[in-house]
Amino acid sequence: MSNRHDAKVAIVTGASRGIGLAIAERLVAEAAKVVITARKPEALAEAVAALGGPEYAVAVAGNAADEAHQGEVVAAAIERFGRLDYLVNNTGINPAYGPMLEMDLDAARKILDTNVVAALGWTQKVMAGGLGAHGGGAIVNIASVAGIGASGVIGMYGVSKAALIHLTTELGFQLGPDVRVNAVAPAVVKTKFAEALYEGREEKVSRAYPLKRLGAPEDIAGAVSFLLSADAAWITGQTIVVDGGVTLSAGV
Repeated sequence: MSNRHDAKVAIVTGASRGIGLAIAERLVAEAAKVVITARKPEALAEAVAALGGPEYAVAVAGNAADEAHQGEVVAAAIERFGRLDYLVNNTGINPAYGPMLEMDLDAARKILDTNVVAALGWTQKVMAGGLGAHGGGAIVNIASVAGIGASGVIGMYGVSKAALIHLTTELGFQLGPDVRVNAVAPAVVKTKFAEALYEGREEKVSRAYPLKRLGAPEDIAGAVSFLLSADAAWITGQTIVVDGGVTLSAGV
């Protein structure tokens, strides 16, 4: 596709499928090397094969919220590829749907731990591992339009993404000038993760979007590639909404 990310090395979390895999594919197509993470070794092995094999991608299985796993991934990136330039915090969970007054508080804590605290942990680990030491360091967090407006059904997920958006702002302020930090906030993207929001009624859901379709993982990958690249060299602390126009009218 291009050499936009030539010689760059990226960690992409939650990258065995969906948006994370699409991001990894886009980065490899643009000449980067990637280290991908997810829970299931078998799915990661398939992803590495799809990415062109170990010359281009390395996989490390584990829990994204586990600090030891985070450190292992950073070490693997440096050992295999000799440097670290990018981090994409893509891992996210949403085990609960429905009114927040009925929300299990242990589930709420798990959502915040995985979607927000883990993103901070990854950032701490990559910075300690020398991210951006060769110039052009960049981090992109995958947020959501649920963090911008109320959804009614995925409230705690939205709370976590609102926190991630502000974490992006704060880290963008603190990590400059050596590392830029931005976020992408998608609306509904056609992935297994989001199936509950459109399955069986995709045409009806799509009508609410000015562009009359749901997102594809590749739509998000393109925005992430831009924010990581030198084309975005004067952008930090920002959240780019990628939503087919659905937030242009009142409500999300």
